[in-house]
Amino acid sequence: ERKESLICSDSVSALYSIQSGSHTFRRRCVSHSRRFIGENTEVVGEQSLTPELRLRLFTPSCRFWTERPELWPYEDPYWAIYWPGGQALSRFLLDHPAVCRGQTVLDLGSGCGASAIAAILCGAAHVVANDIDPMAAVATHMNSELNGLQPPVCLTHNIIGSPPAAFHLILLGDMFYDQSLATSLHSWLNRCMETHGTKVLIGDPGRAQFEEHAIRRLLRPLAQFELPDSVREENYGLSCSGVWSYTPEL
Repeated sequence: ERKESLICSDSVSALYSIQSGSHTFRRRCVSHSRRFIGENTEVVGEQSLTPELRLRLFTPSCRFWTERPELWPYEDPYWAIYWPGGQALSRFLLDHPAVCRGQTVLDLGSGCGASAIAAILCGAAHVVANDIDPMAAVATHMNSELNGLQPPVCLTHNIIGSPPAAFHLILLGDMFYDQSLATSLHSWLNRCMETHGTKVLIGDPGRAQFEEHAIRRLLRPLAQFELPDSVREENYGLSCSGVWSYTPEL
């Protein structure tokens, strides 16, 4: 049985913490995952809101862009898409590095790790990327390396609802795609803010689940970005993506 997984910035071999597994087995798991990602993604940069970042993503030239979904051997690869909310959030951080400089930062639902990488580039003191898919953690390591950076700490267990850790800043890109998840996030973020005074930034292109949720009334708009044509095509014509500050006192 796999226990809670943790990737430390200095040891990718810590991805799988398996009670009965050996260090060699863990290294082989990570090595296989890295090889699989390398063979089934493409390095992309200029087609996003953050052309200065290089990321391994799915593109039309990748095998599984058109391959039958049942042949994919892992969980759904949300980490292989640079979602529009994450793009806006990463762009905002890169444009306003003081938001992260010297701060402890959590990138929640980190996916490909772009926002965590942006926070590192902006001089954050400590960055944690959290995604429940272990493949996202491997992708985050690989994407950090692509950008010449030491990877963030990567957690692969669900921390929503857990006792809030003392982060200065929590980043959420494209996390309001499901009504029940949005509600649990709302409650947990309130606890983080009440306990530690944590600041929260949210990136979203204005999906219905986001616009219709009660939390939307508590957000202050910070920035709006026009999405590149290729991003619009991949996201059903969504033309813009924004960044909001969660401000419950509104």
